[in-house]
Amino acid sequence: MTATHHVRIDRRGFLQNTGIGFGGMALANLLADPSQGAPRRPHFTPQAKHVIYLHMIGAPSQLDLFEEKPELVKRHNEPCPEEITKGRDFAFIGKTSTLAGSPWKFARHGECGHTFSELLPELAGVADEVAFLHALHTEEINHAPAQMFLHSGFGRGGRPSFGSWVTYGLGSENEDLPGYVVLLSGPAGGAGTSLWSTGFLPSVYQGIQFRSQGDPVLFLSSPPGYTRGRRRRELDALAKLNGQQSEATGDPEIETRIQQYEMAFRMQASVPELMNIEGETKETLALYGASAGKGSFANNCLLARRLVERGVRLVELYDSGWDHHGGLEKRLPQKCRETDRPIAALIKDLKRRNLLQDTLIVWGSEFGRTPLRQGGNSNDQGLSGRDHHKDAYTMWLAGGGVRGGASYGRTDDFGMDIAEQGVHVHDLNATILHLLGMDHERLTYRYQGREFRLTDVHGRVVREVLV
Repeated sequence: MTATHHVRIDRRGFLQNTGIGFGGMALANLLADPSQGAPRRPHFTPQAKHVIYLHMIGAPSQLDLFEEKPELVKRHNEPCPEEITKGRDFAFIGKTSTLAGSPWKFARHGECGHTFSELLPELAGVADEVAFLHALHTEEINHAPAQMFLHSGFGRGGRPSFGSWVTYGLGSENEDLPGYVVLLSGPAGGAGTSLWSTGFLPSVYQGIQFRSQGDPVLFLSSPPGYTRGRRRRELDALAKLNGQQSEATGDPEIETRIQQYEMAFRMQASVPELMNIEGETKETLALYGASAGKGSFANNCLLARRLVERGVRLVELYDSGWDHHGGLEKRLPQKCRETDRPIAALIKDLKRRNLLQDTLIVWGSEFGRTPLRQGGNSNDQGLSGRDHHKDAYTMWLAGGGVRGGASYGRTDDFGMDIAEQGVHVHDLNATILHLLGMDHERLTYRYQGREFRLTDVHGRVVREVLV
């Protein structure tokens, strides 16, 4: 007879000694399907597959760009009626101020009759592609909290960003590029990199910043004399060690790190080609006002088109310099000259390439600006600046699933309060997710014992601006 010996091993020992542990299976799956989270099925048929989000850091004045207020202009430099500011807080100007009408002319454009300031002649030329939300409101009055609230549904750090929620829900369509890319023109906003953070989501959904100077992504280039073959051998060895550690601990972040190393390796080949716009036609470069080899908002708009063309799920452009507490009459026209042409070009270029129907463009900021003047004195007939205003401002959408030419919401004669059809930031985010085929109430992640979502426990889809 043959004796039978029974050896007791614990769970960790089993995983470490089994020929193919759970970590090994996960690693094999990652290497077999190297995309940053393979494309996942949306909740329902989407109208948009990609998003280009244009965030104007600092809050442009809706009253000088999109909202014509004749009564405000008529009463320019008059004391503001007390009942308008009663019970209301502003960031800097206190309880009272003088009314400030816009010094720029407005006109109606397109078949839809959208109103644009003379500061935006190029965007006015594509008026029929744009849908306005004229009565947006938010919860936060200062830049960093409001930026975080817009992007994460919460006014403090620690929650996943909008782009992270989208890539978590839908995955990526390109295995050689990140699903979520960030482009900056100027410094980041007050909330900094938290605006594209994953929060408590797995770090694979982190937004990846591409840069215009040096390596497009930090440490993308290998040191001189360091061959691609050598890099491949090192990554294979590192993946084997990480796989063993994953088997031992079951830590999902180890698998994420393996995936990120593989993505970085592929990006060494894909990103330099992507960032080189010299291959674009002269006509296209002129359309955007872009120049090869330079960092600018115009270049970033062109890069955004190139990114969605290659299947990147979400591209966010941050443009700084819109915080106009003073010097508005000089600084606002300058910012419009820098951005008006490239944004209109982006819409035109996407449309002629049949990409606009699948690409949602979002333009806006963390809040708007008051109809009250900041700075100057009672004898000064100029505008000077405007303070933060969270209770009524404007954003617009274009492309994938949006009814071009639509307008929703209205503010009062001064642009201070919502007169009808208000839209909360949670409503905006619910609408964007809906266009991407996701139910904002079902896109959740369990963390610390509760289900979290981008829209918290609020939000409705603004169907009035959808096709």
